[in-house]
Parts: sequence; C-alpha cells; structure tokens
Amino acid sequence: MFDKLKKQLLLIAGTICVVIGVIGIFIPILPTTPFLLLAAACYIRSSKKFYNWLLNNRFCGTYIRNYIEGRGMPAKVKIFTIILLWVAIGVSICVAALNLIVKIVLIIIAIGVTLHIVFIRARKRS
Repeated sequence: MFDKLKKQLLLIAGTICVVIGVIGIFIPILPTTPFLLLAAACYIRSSKKFYNWLLNNRFCGTYIRNYIEGRGMPAKVKIFTIILLWVAIGVSICVAALNLIVKIVLIIIAIGVTLHIVFIRARKRS
C-alpha cells in the first residue's frame, strides 16, 4: 500500500512539475529545464508510461532528451533564447516592476540564466 501511495504522489508531483515547466517556457524568470527534469525523475519512479510520454512529447521531449544526454544546444537557439530572455526581462522591468529591488532581482536572474545558456555546450543543428 505504501508503494502505491508513493507512486501516486510522485505521479502528481511530476505532473505539477510539467505544468510549471511549460509555464516557464512563456515566463522567462521561471526555470523550465529544472522542472521538466524533475518531472522526468518523478515519472521514471512512478510510471514508465508517463516517462515515455514526456520524453516523446513533441514540444518538450527532444529538449529534455538533449539536456539529459548532454548533447547541447545549437548556437542559433542559444542566441534566440538569450535575446528573448532579455526582451522579456526588459519589458517586465519597464512595465511591471515598480520596486528597485525587484528590478535588481530580475537582472540578476537574467544574468544567471544567460550564463547557464552560454555554458551549455554548443552543437551543430541536426
């Protein structure tokens, strides 16, 4: 009985992580990769069906597999991602962030994410 409850809780946690990860695709300050990787870890321990669904998903499956396998990102994708990140952060700072501390935190997050993307191994587009 404990095993079944554990698997159900992991399945729920994985699903919540997928939802947060997908939201993170559209909200630059919310990290996508850690949540999708956490979802994969939860799914592999709870349901092979959901794990396979996640890794074969047409929107984020390739993204997760490439990250897990250390294949890297194409340079054009890295550049596009960094530009999109800074545009979204810039708009957030100008429009939504009224407090100086929030603006500084957003800039620090953008710098951190930019460094993370820069240090991901570059690969030729397949």
